[in-house]
Amino acid sequence: MAKTTWDRILQSQGFGSRKWCRELIADGEVSSNGEPVRDYRAGADTDGLEFTVFGETWRYREHVYLALNKPPGFECSRKPSHHPGVLTLLPEQFGWRDVQPVGRLDHDTTGLLLLSDDGAFIHAQSSPRRHVPKLYLATTHAPADDALVARLLEGVQLHDEPAPLAATHCRAVESHRIEIVLEQGKYHQVKRMLAAAGNHCVALQRTAIGALRLDALGLEEGEWRYLEQDDLALLARETAEAPPGSFSATADVSQ
Repeated sequence: MAKTTWDRILQSQGFGSRKWCRELIADGEVSSNGEPVRDYRAGADTDGLEFTVFGETWRYREHVYLALNKPPGFECSRKPSHHPGVLTLLPEQFGWRDVQPVGRLDHDTTGLLLLSDDGAFIHAQSSPRRHVPKLYLATTHAPADDALVARLLEGVQLHDEPAPLAATHCRAVESHRIEIVLEQGKYHQVKRMLAAAGNHCVALQRTAIGALRLDALGLEEGEWRYLEQDDLALLARETAEAPPGSFSATADVSQ
C-alpha cells in the first residue's frame, strides 16, 4: 500500500486544513507509536494506523459510520434553524470531514440515528427502494387498543399519499404504547398514521434499524459510538421486528 503524508492523513480525518495540520505537527501535538511526528512530509501506511492528537488516540478510518442515541431538542441538519444540530453532540472533527445524518428524526423524537461521511452508504440506507425496516416505540394519547393496531396494519390513507400506508409490524406493548415497524420513511409518518387512525402520538423513539437495536448498542441519550463491520452487517438484515416482551421503554419525549 502506498504511504500517505501526515498532513494529508490528518486532513482526511477531520483535523482541519492541510496548513493547520502541518502546524499541529510542527507544534509537537501529533504522535504515532509513542513517538512524535516531526515531519508532515513523512509517509505512513494508513492500514491499521493509530495516532494521537492533543493526547487523544484516533484510528485512521477511510469513512466513519456512527450510531447516536439522539436526545430531544436537536435537529438532524447540518444547518439547524430552531434547535442545536445533532453534530454538536459529536467531536468537531466529524463536522470537518462532512459527517451527516442518515435520514432525519424530528427534533423532539429520540433514539437511534445513523451518521456517516460515506455518500454511497447514506444513499443506500436512505433509498426507499431498499425498504429498510425501522422499529419505533410510540406513546399514544388515547389507549392503544386492538382496533388501533388493526387499522395501522391494514393501512391508513394520508392526504398527500396516492395509496394507504401500512405498518409491516405493529403491537400494543402497554395501554398507551405501541411498537410499529415502517419501511417507507415518509415525513412524520408515525405521527401522521396515528392521527389518520384516530389517535395521537405524544412520544416517539426509534429503537432499531434493520436488525441493529439501540438497546444492544449500550448508548445513553446523547452518546455515540463507531459502527464496526458486525454492526453494519446487522443493517443489511431485513428485520426490525422485536420479539414479544423485548422492548425497552425509555424516555417519554413528545414529537
